[in-house]
Order: sequence, then C-alpha cells, then structure tokens
Amino acid sequence: MANNFITLKTIARKALPRLIDELVFPNLIYRDFSDSFSELGDTVQIRKPVMLSAEEFDENNGVNYQDIKEASVDVKLDKLATVDVAAGAIETAVHMGSEEALQRDFIEPAVTALAEKINSDGLMLYRDVFQCVGTAGQTVSTLNDLSSVRRHMNEMRIPFSHRVALLDSEADAALLPALVNAEKSGDNQALRQGSIGRVFNMDFYMSQAVKKHVSGISASNGLKLATASGAGDETLSLSGTTLTGKFVKGDVLVIGGDFYTVTQDSAAASSNAISGVKIYPAAKAYAQNTAVTLIGSHTANLAFDPMAFAFVTRPLINPDGQGVESYVTDYNGISLRVTKGYDQKYKKSTYSMDVLYGYKTVYPELALRVLG
Repeated sequence: MANNFITLKTIARKALPRLIDELVFPNLIYRDFSDSFSELGDTVQIRKPVMLSAEEFDENNGVNYQDIKEASVDVKLDKLATVDVAAGAIETAVHMGSEEALQRDFIEPAVTALAEKINSDGLMLYRDVFQCVGTAGQTVSTLNDLSSVRRHMNEMRIPFSHRVALLDSEADAALLPALVNAEKSGDNQALRQGSIGRVFNMDFYMSQAVKKHVSGISASNGLKLATASGAGDETLSLSGTTLTGKFVKGDVLVIGGDFYTVTQDSAAASSNAISGVKIYPAAKAYAQNTAVTLIGSHTANLAFDPMAFAFVTRPLINPDGQGVESYVTDYNGISLRVTKGYDQKYKKSTYSMDVLYGYKTVYPELALRVLG
C-alpha cells in the first residue's frame, strides 16, 4: 500500500488554529493584517483606530464638528518567532502519514514555543504605560484591588466596553476563588485561553509572560528635580542624596501626583544626579526641587482597552533555494510559514515554523499598569 505523505500545507493548516488558541495578549488587542508579503525589519503603516470625544450641546453656538481623519502609525516588523528542528522522527512521520506522531513531536511543541515567545514579546509594551494603580511588590489578591483598578480606569475615562486585564500567575492564584466563574455563569469566555473570569465589567486573563520590572536605581532617597521643568518638556534632570545606578526604560516617576514612564535607559548617576531622563507623556511645569517618587520594582500587570495596543502580522516571503519547500497560510489575522529544507552536511531534513510580527503601543492613555 502506498504511503500517505503529509504535506507542508497539512502541517501549516493544523498548526495555525492551535497557535491562535494558545495566544493570549494578541487575542485581546487590536490586530492588523494584510496579505502583502514582508521580511524581518520591514516597516508597515497601519490605520490608527479613531477616537472621538463627546461634548455638551451648546444651543447658542451649535455643534462642534470633529474631523474623522485616517491617521496611521508606523510599525516595524522586528520580531520573527521561529522553531527550527532537524529530526528523523518528523521526517518519518511525514512520509509514513502518521499525523498523531507529527502532532506530538512537532506541531504541538512548536506551537507552544511560538505562542510563549509572541505573548512574551507583546507584554514588553508595559514599559509604554505610565498610569499606575496598586502597590509595588504586593500581589493583586482581593476584590478591593480590582475595584481600585475599575475606579482608576473610570477616572482615566477608558471606555467601559471591552475592558480587559492581564494578570500574572500569582495574582491568578490569589484571585481565582473570589472572581466570578464564567463557566458556571454560562459565559463561554471561560473557554478562551488564560481566561479567569469576569467581574466589574472587565474580563480577566492570566499569562505567565506578564513582566516583572526591575528598576535601575539602587537608591533614590530625596529624589527631586535638579532643575525646573517647563510644560511640554520631554527630558528631566533629577538628583538625590544617595542616587546611584541609572533609570531604565519602563521606570515610573510620580511628580505632583502625575505619572511618567521613562522611555529609554538614562546615563548612569554622577555626583548624585542624572540629567537627560526621557519621559512620556511630556512634563507639566514643575519648580526646581519638586519631590519625585520612583515606583520600585514590581510585577507589571495590565488593564486596558484593546485599542491601546496593536499586534501586526504579515506573511513571510517564501525562501529561495534548491531543495527548499515552504507553505504560508493565514487565518483570523495571523500568518504562519512552514518550511522544509535539507542539511547536506548532516544528511538530515530540516523543518521550521515561523511567524513575522510587530507590536505597537497606539494609545497608552487607554492602559493602566496594575502593580504587583
């Protein structure tokens, strides 16, 4: 009886739906996909979601029309998650038509590895988020903690619809008994990967990829502005009594009750001072010697509206080369490429599974860092 060969098309079409199911963060945010082929390092333009504001009607002056502009943002496709193997077992499974062996030895472990990397890369966007709630170093563990998240999002005027939160495994374990069990309440959201439940008009998810931010400053006693800041300044100069180390991207500064995130690593402290600390958003006007609080190292859980972040994917170009085969498939806004080659030196067939993508923070004002 002739062998039932398994094709690259079969592998790709079995792997992609599983990959989408394994993803957490990309499934919760704005996604942009087109069928134009790209390569690692390409920059693409994506449509920026429109944001409108509501105003009180003035019967004397009439309405104030807002322009709906087709704004766009550039996103660099700087991430290529790939799993590459050279294994006789996979080749045997392909040629003998053993889908069970192929699923066990290649598709399932490759999909899990890809999903872990894609989720992990995306959650680095926490560094763009400047608004914070909670206490650094204290696990989010009670409904009161979640109530504070809701209150802060209300004050930030983040839209009620589609609010989501992504928590680390420690918060998940602490909160699970208190959260509404979506499955028991008949909500099929419980079937989604990482879903914890829904409470306070927000869907909660867990991911092991939630980041732990480590501040670059070893001591910041008496931290203050070394010079006055003007409204709109994007850099600050700070000093402190025992200021050592440096500020790192993602550090959060609190000045006069306002939050700012450090957008890139600073120079190292010199003579208890650091100048040229780049921040977002632009500063308000503060006097010299205004006190500055540095939020310490923390778990960077996130609560956000999906429009805060974008996940962008494009199909990969099929590689050239003698003896190289590949198949590209896309579904639900994500593209996957499976490639087969041959290593002449070691006389082995090689297989790879890869995804090209980029992330972008679009509206940081629609996200909140939930400290843990």
